[in-house]
Amino acid sequence: MFDLCVFLFYFPSYGMAQSTDKMLLQMVSTVNNSSLLQPGFSLLNFDGHVFFFGQKGWPKRSCPTGVFLLNIKQNELKMKPAFFSKDSCYLPPLRYPALCTLRSDARADEYQYIIHGGKTPNNDLSDKIYFMSLVSKASKKMTFQCIEKDLGGDVPEARYGHTINVVHSRGKSMSVLFGGRSYTPLEQRTTEKWNSVVDCLPSVFLIDFEFGCCTSYALPELQDGLSFHVSIARDDTIYILGGHSLQNNTRSPNLYKLKIDLPLGSPAVTCTILPGGISVSSAIVTQISDNEFVLVGGYHSDNQKRLACNTIVLEDSKIEIVESVSPEWTPDIKHCRMWFGCDMGKGSVLLGIPGANKQIMPDANYFYILRCKGAEEDKEEELITQICSQTSSEDPGDSAPFEDSEEFCFSAEANSFDADDADTYNEDDEEDESETGYWITCCASCNIDINTWVPFYSTELNKPAMILCSSGAGHWVHAQCMDLSETRLLHLSEANIKYFCNKHIDLNKGLQTPQKVMCLKKPPMKPSRKKKTMKLSTSTKKSFLRRLFE
Repeated sequence: MFDLCVFLFYFPSYGMAQSTDKMLLQMVSTVNNSSLLQPGFSLLNFDGHVFFFGQKGWPKRSCPTGVFLLNIKQNELKMKPAFFSKDSCYLPPLRYPALCTLRSDARADEYQYIIHGGKTPNNDLSDKIYFMSLVSKASKKMTFQCIEKDLGGDVPEARYGHTINVVHSRGKSMSVLFGGRSYTPLEQRTTEKWNSVVDCLPSVFLIDFEFGCCTSYALPELQDGLSFHVSIARDDTIYILGGHSLQNNTRSPNLYKLKIDLPLGSPAVTCTILPGGISVSSAIVTQISDNEFVLVGGYHSDNQKRLACNTIVLEDSKIEIVESVSPEWTPDIKHCRMWFGCDMGKGSVLLGIPGANKQIMPDANYFYILRCKGAEEDKEEELITQICSQTSSEDPGDSAPFEDSEEFCFSAEANSFDADDADTYNEDDEEDESETGYWITCCASCNIDINTWVPFYSTELNKPAMILCSSGAGHWVHAQCMDLSETRLLHLSEANIKYFCNKHIDLNKGLQTPQKVMCLKKPPMKPSRKKKTMKLSTSTKKSFLRRLFE
């Protein structure tokens, strides 16, 4: 059973002519099941289709793979479950991992996605790395293969909010991983700050997937850890812009240029600090031409969104960042405390703001499409999105500002796609598991939550184990809430034995007929002494009597 959650986005043209010098913002008026689209998701593109990866919580049983084909057409969201191949590995729904495409060379058409790190629905950090590829497409049935890669050497620790890119040099390719946050090491944790996070060391990791090895580089130009920064890769160079440092609570104004040379021997990694950086975190980058990008969104500080936009131009070994005309932001966007979004490719961005105070569903969000470049009339614009963003699942009191609620990291990967109509998936059609009993509150101390539950017993798959209490008309309780061991649970399920939950166990004892107790003879304090008797023969008795009467 796979816990990967993937959705397909398709946004057709809305019949708008757009100039290249002005951005246009359009609201997606109706988004069904928008509660599934929470901060922390990522988008992947395969064979012209975009898939959503990393929903909030665990997938439901209507789609056991957790993979969905999703599109937006006429302001309606449609979803169709997708599938995994039998040889695929387990992949949990990871929020804000680092991901990028891997090609055999920079101009190759075929590619697969690299996914590293991220948070599970239980807020555990992953240190695993996966390769995900499309293996078949037949009659709109998408089948994917996911493989976990084993690495040796300087393996990066579990983290989130980082970036990964692929560089090409001298006919070779390598992945470059940088930044992110991780939990405080176990030996440094305290009860009050058990789940606190820290910046990862500012090391640059070179990953060679051909030989399965990692090498870390400590560069003097990189002194502070960064997370939720922007990274743009071009040939053998990566530009790192902005980012947030927990240690200093600052957003770096530096612009870093990493150059990776891959000769026959050992790789050479150099870093240069360039002028003209921007102090911003969680910005979104969308590509509008071969060498031109647009920087949108992000945060200036903990309580101030960045509404300005910039154009980034890459030419040869140079980078130029200039301010561009911003769109006319709506009042809702201007006044909301947080926002999130992702690059949709073709110069378009999907933006979301919370709608908790405006909609019946507390987890629902409002979504907008920001178009950063012109589009041809009467032609559908094909868009692809790839993001890595934060979620809002942790208690803000235990988190740093914007952590797990308003910080996002984004990478600039853009391709074109088109999407066919898909069968509608409606979350309202999902069987109400609260009525079937699996997700009920079985007792006062019940802690089983559909969004955070993970298998506890080896016999569990996608539902918690339950047992019937025989009190009265009977009611179901979670075995885990009753503190039942797996051995005891198996014994109760196999044997014909009535079970009573912790609340009714005393009542059961009072109703039971007392068992007949066998009285045991108590031995005396001192054993009695038996008199010794002599047995006499008949002749002896007669002889004794004669003597007695003589």
